[in-house]
Amino acid sequence: MVGTYRWVPACLSKRNIPMGALRVGTDANGNEMFAARARHKGDLQPATVIPAKNTCYISYDGEEILIDQFEVLVPAMFSWLASSRGKVPPGAVEAGFAANGEKLYFGRVTQKGCTIPGKIQQSHGVCYYPFDGRERYSAKYECLVLF
Repeated sequence: MVGTYRWVPACLSKRNIPMGALRVGTDANGNEMFAARARHKGDLQPATVIPAKNTCYISYDGEEILIDQFEVLVPAMFSWLASSRGKVPPGAVEAGFAANGEKLYFGRVTQKGCTIPGKIQQSHGVCYYPFDGRERYSAKYECLVLF
């Protein structure tokens, strides 16, 4: 699987989202959302980029946090597989890690007609995602996998 995807540095203040970034959902206004990751308090967290709003968010400690510098996922061949309760299928894309070293994976949920990317934290048994200014979670989600 080496070389099938790469992480490309990006920055909101420079508006430099790379071509070919992985689209992972849409917000309530129909704006495209892209997969990213960003450092925060010792973690490397999965993130959501919405270029039309010039925003990048992570969900962390109950909050939706705006991030300026991040990396965007530029894919090869990916798919979404249904999963739940902290499980990740073979080929799941590692999106980052918690400060304790636990791997975090890309997930997504459907909420109020929106498809929203987030992070699967296996030890918590859920997918966390930013929505309406807060961190939310769901035990049912889809997991991003390479195939």
